[in-house]
Amino acid sequence: MSTIRVRRVVTTRQGGVSAPPYASFNLGDHVGDRPEAVAANRERLAGGLGLPGRRLVWMEQVHGRTVTVVDGPQRQPVPASDAVVTTQPWLAVAVLVADCVPVLLADPVRKVIAAVHAGRVGARAGVLPATLQAMRGLGAHIDQLEALLGPSACGQCYEVPNRMQAGVEAHLPGSACQTRQGTAGLDLRAGLWRQLACAGVARIGVDPRCTMEDATLYSYRRDGVTGRLAALTWYEE
Repeated sequence: MSTIRVRRVVTTRQGGVSAPPYASFNLGDHVGDRPEAVAANRERLAGGLGLPGRRLVWMEQVHGRTVTVVDGPQRQPVPASDAVVTTQPWLAVAVLVADCVPVLLADPVRKVIAAVHAGRVGARAGVLPATLQAMRGLGAHIDQLEALLGPSACGQCYEVPNRMQAGVEAHLPGSACQTRQGTAGLDLRAGLWRQLACAGVARIGVDPRCTMEDATLYSYRRDGVTGRLAALTWYEE
């Protein structure tokens, strides 16, 4: 079987039209930014990707484990989902984050791709294994998957109560860590990396940037009211 060209893009907060505190390339339509600014930013994104705006698929993210399979453009964000999977070419599936982990997945041989919103709650609930199961149902081979864990709050910055850390670690082994202050922390990317590896995914890339430390990225934990960056993937035939 022939392989395809998989594309992956992660945006920053630069290059858009949103005013502070969303300045400037906010792509989230649920954070209080002006709708016309978000629409203009999304149009600018689509143009930069070389795709019509209708070929970008967004989600109504709810910090759960629901996975939705789409077979074409969507008029509205996919309702109440934290992962979206498709087998369609030139259809970019997107996840919005500002500290949570965006996970982009692809089987380049069997033409199955996915975008996953893996925050603390969703990662603990098993959104990533649920996505792998959905991809397998569409013919993907887990040992052929390519994964990218995007920028997120790093373990040295992500401080949580001891009880919360233990609860997440019980469901996502490898995520418990110590912050640079010596307190209980979570490294969700480490836990998700381990989850993918244990599932049989051999090609796992990690974007090491920390959203809390990098001023070019949005961070809810750092700024409170702020925008959202996007991680997108699609394939070309």
